Amino acid sequence: MIEQFFLWCVGVLEVIGEVIGMGYELANIVIFVILQPGLILLFFILWRKQKNINNKFKRISLQNLDT
Repeated sequence: MIEQFFLWCVGVLEVIGEVIGMGYELANIVIFVILQPGLILLFFILWRKQKNINNKFKRISLQNLDT
């Protein structure tokens, strides 16, 4: 079952490589070495920004409650 899933994934990468015209190996590198880490980094940065914004609002609301 795992081997079938792996072969299906390889087939998908081969199709992507053919459609885009860069081949299986380059499609694999672009997806797993460039896009995936880039998306992880992007979402981490967005999460930290939102967390900082939420903390600012919390501080402002607590200050307003104290006055």
